[in-house]
Amino acid sequence: MAKSLQDQLLGLGLTDAKKQKKNDKEKKRQEHLKRTGQENNADESREKAEQARKEKAARDKELNKQRDEEAQKKAIKAQVQQLVDNNLISAAQGDIKYQFVDGKKVKSLYVDQAVWDRLSKGQLAIIAHRNSYAVIPLQVAEKIRERDDGHFIVIAEQTDGQMDEDDPYAAYQIPDDLMW
Repeated sequence: MAKSLQDQLLGLGLTDAKKQKKNDKEKKRQEHLKRTGQENNADESREKAEQARKEKAARDKELNKQRDEEAQKKAIKAQVQQLVDNNLISAAQGDIKYQFVDGKKVKSLYVDQAVWDRLSKGQLAIIAHRNSYAVIPLQVAEKIRERDDGHFIVIAEQTDGQMDEDDPYAAYQIPDDLMW
């Protein structure tokens, strides 16, 4: 009687019983998968696992990007706070009311005469700071605008004293300290 190829290889010593059992087991498993129609399921599950891994990597990348943006916003906010704190012009002893517009509301800030003059000439700026308003130099306001364009800053319009040639009231000067 003719021996099978596996028996012949075993007899020649080219394979051992352990490898033969492993090959038989794998062969039976493949035949079983073919009969039950689950042959492609192994490949599909690998593909699904790979796709899930890629989706998780994309979500993780997006979350890291959001965290970085939030950290950047916090850093900018801290820089603005530090700039305002270091360059704050104290006007606590002020008795003159300086009025400005915040959105649709008219707000006021009490300052002294020197600060009021510089505010009205556009040399100083008012900034929203810690649920209140603070007076800062114009250069600091520009630095803050570079970092955070949406931060509330009020700067009075600078007038150079240029008059319209057709203005009939050009000869009449309006005082800067006119209070309403």
